[in-house]
Amino acid sequence: MQNIARHSKHYSKTGRKDLPSATEIQALSETLKLLFNLSQYYPQYLNEFARCTPDILKILSRIHLATPVLQPPVTYLVNALLNLSVIHDDRPLKDSDHNPYFPKPDQFCNIDRFISILDNAVRTYTEEQLESLATPLVTLLRKVFEFAPRHVRPHMQTALLPSNSERSQPLGQSNTLASRLLRLSSSAVAPSLRESVASLLFELSDKDATSFVRNVGYGFAAGFLMTHDLPVPASATEGWSTDQGSGDLGEKLTSVGGKEINPVTGQIREMEPEAPGEEMTEEEKGREAERLFVLFERLKSTGVVNVRNPVEQAVQEGRFEEVD
Repeated sequence: MQNIARHSKHYSKTGRKDLPSATEIQALSETLKLLFNLSQYYPQYLNEFARCTPDILKILSRIHLATPVLQPPVTYLVNALLNLSVIHDDRPLKDSDHNPYFPKPDQFCNIDRFISILDNAVRTYTEEQLESLATPLVTLLRKVFEFAPRHVRPHMQTALLPSNSERSQPLGQSNTLASRLLRLSSSAVAPSLRESVASLLFELSDKDATSFVRNVGYGFAAGFLMTHDLPVPASATEGWSTDQGSGDLGEKLTSVGGKEINPVTGQIREMEPEAPGEEMTEEEKGREAERLFVLFERLKSTGVVNVRNPVEQAVQEGRFEEVD
């Protein structure tokens, strides 16, 4: 702990001319790795180790960020914070008058630093690289949000969830951090990061399925809700229907500024592109039904599969009427 405090003196708010040398940075990295291992295997001493938290946060908030950003000692600073207890002096951090994560002069400074590093990372690395490099940082953000004071939470939600200005197109298609996180939440090549990001977005939505769907769109929310056996809002699936009397989700819980939102994509309805083509005439519908009838009859005649012609079935059930 004394070593980390000594290292933190190199990082003053005004900036020092005697910046840490490469050897000192290497020494800091080794100290942080040792702290991580000790906190991992000796959890009974987490309260003691947590005394390092202010110095680690000080270093992380003031250290020069190289390119690419997620490299030592930044990665070791993040990893060290992950294991440190959220209890300091036997009081929850959010109840402490000297909370190191949310210092009184600027309670958003550490949050903004974490988010800035994440934003830099998701713009620089591939999804495969982010799988191992960015997952600890996302997990740290989840941990901090859980214990954040009530007035700090909206700041994190605003920074990490899609804004209303992004709803001019389907969510996840812009280049903002929120859109990049949405795309990572459905990544096929980064399963750990996908789970961590989706969990972060769900927690930013106050762990409420309805708010989650509203914030990210049912398209991005569905997989997470189903894999975690969470109830999907009934009106979310109704949002697929074009029947205005079906209780569309856009009318129930996805309106922003009085504007209806597509519950699946999150896009404002009036900004959606018009459906291509005009509605078929009755004559065109009849020709299409006839074509389908012929296709199903051919399929039946092959004997490969046993299918019932849906057009024939509709006729037998009286759902077709002959017209002159």
